[in-house]
Amino acid sequence: MSVRIRLGMVGGGAGSFIGPVHRIASRIDDRFELVAGALASNEEGALVSGRAIGLAEDRIYPDFRHMAAEEAKRSDGIEAVVIATPNHLHMEPCRHFLEKGVHVICDKPVTSTLEDALELEKIIATSGCKFLLTHNYSGYPMVREARRLVQSGALGDILLINMEYFQGWLAGEVCNKQAEWRLDPERSGRGGCVADIGTHAYHLGCYVTGSRAAELSADLHTFGEGRQLDDNAHIKLRFENGAKGLLWASQVAIGYENGIRLRVVGDKAGLEFFQEDPNKLWFTRVGEAKQMLTTGGPGFEGTIRVPAGHPEGFFEAFANLYDGFADILQGKKGDPAGLPGIESGIEGLKFITAAVNSSQANGAWQALRE
Repeated sequence: MSVRIRLGMVGGGAGSFIGPVHRIASRIDDRFELVAGALASNEEGALVSGRAIGLAEDRIYPDFRHMAAEEAKRSDGIEAVVIATPNHLHMEPCRHFLEKGVHVICDKPVTSTLEDALELEKIIATSGCKFLLTHNYSGYPMVREARRLVQSGALGDILLINMEYFQGWLAGEVCNKQAEWRLDPERSGRGGCVADIGTHAYHLGCYVTGSRAAELSADLHTFGEGRQLDDNAHIKLRFENGAKGLLWASQVAIGYENGIRLRVVGDKAGLEFFQEDPNKLWFTRVGEAKQMLTTGGPGFEGTIRVPAGHPEGFFEAFANLYDGFADILQGKKGDPAGLPGIESGIEGLKFITAAVNSSQANGAWQALRE
């Protein structure tokens, strides 16, 4: 493995939101160097996008198949690749690069179907490569502190898990590139809002508490006229550790921009994290006053990049995943932070599948493990 891990990217070209996010996050700790890309779905777009970010002409590829084949021939070929395409275009690039011995960093949901995710799990195991799923909100320092508090037993037995992710960008008539593919079942899969942001909220609850849902009852809604996929979700959950959960995900919640909130209540204490104020974690022991824990406060055991009081946000959280993955690839340490991988991807697809099935059955409880 090189000092800077040689990185390729599929998708994420001109007009993409997530492509630049990956590129910025990969460079924050100076652990990766982007050297190749197939950044668009057509040759001209790929060439324009590759030139725009300074890739060498001979490493701008018209599609991922050419990229995988040509990079495998090079002594300085890519060592890892980012898959930043719409959901239905995750599976085949992942397969191709894993079979070439290239480690994969993939956006969520891992694939558009549960069947593909289970097949991908087998491919990863056979390849011997590492796989990172970018559930980036697990990279916030105070989210990791919440996880540590739960693991330490500070909350006691977990009773309640409340997860929220609310946005308003799909309220009314919306016509742009992001809405076009996210609301198309051929490209997004069976879930709309529940897949796009509901999986983030669900993963956050699972990541912090260390538990998974055993079954759920969902009511998915489509408020936008003519839409084929849900834009709002209300879900009740029963977790394997006995906790009860509620999840609200919405992309038609007018007045909200990126309202991710997690509340966890145990029999000894409770905590609350709100993504729009990421340096703070509220913690309350039974019978005691509410405490505001901060990244620079006493008892904080995590790592931060900037002095206390300066906010660490979205890009830094994303970069924490890249930094942890680089440690794993370069054999520097294990994975104490619990980086999301294929298991998280499969769990997300089970969550989406159960939610859609439950809603279609008028909220009937659905098991996630069947």
